Amino acid sequence: MDIKKILAILLAVLAMSWLYVSANRYIRENALLKQVIKRLEADSRIAEVLVTGVNFDEISGKNKTTIKFLEYDTAGKPMEPEYFTFTGNIIQFQAYVIRFDDLHVRRGDRLKGRSAYLFSKVFMLDGKDTREYDITAPGDIPKGYRVGVKKDPFEERLWKNFWKYAQDPKMARDVGIKNAQIEAPGTMFIPGMLYTIKIEHDGGLRIDAQRLPQILKGERIPADKDLPISGKKI
Repeated sequence: MDIKKILAILLAVLAMSWLYVSANRYIRENALLKQVIKRLEADSRIAEVLVTGVNFDEISGKNKTTIKFLEYDTAGKPMEPEYFTFTGNIIQFQAYVIRFDDLHVRRGDRLKGRSAYLFSKVFMLDGKDTREYDITAPGDIPKGYRVGVKKDPFEERLWKNFWKYAQDPKMARDVGIKNAQIEAPGTMFIPGMLYTIKIEHDGGLRIDAQRLPQILKGERIPADKDLPISGKKI
């Protein structure tokens, strides 16, 4: 065979091999980039809030609003609900929030793959009648945040040194923290709505609201213990 034809064939094979490798690398890199963006844009439900009662208080002349606060742990399991009553319905949730460097979020790190939070209190500002309730006692590790069954030294230090991280940028950078601060998102809570508190993996807290399904309107949902045994009529 002519040497020129052999060289031409070899060059063609090499070119096709290069294109194949480049195409596969592009596909892999593109898929990885999408995963990174997905992690950075992701959020997680951490609590839900529902108005369970609105009653007129003759002494204060105001409506009392009772809310049910249901927090979820890191595995998405509901914890014991809590109920809070206020003489008003513009209510805020105060939380300590720690944002980690984007690098940890992109990698999906077990402990630093999303912003960390600690609900400290729920309150309603009303001048001298301001009312607040503690959710997590100062110095405690948040019930819903603990990652494992065993105590993790990093988790212990994370909340113990919160204010040091907030005020010492170098100390924060050394452990991969972008910033630490208090946030207090709030909204007007009204019956017939479900409020979901979410933590953005590369950001802070926000409250989303949506109407309850029509099928629940006017219904009192029984507790699990009140439900009939399967197969029996109510």
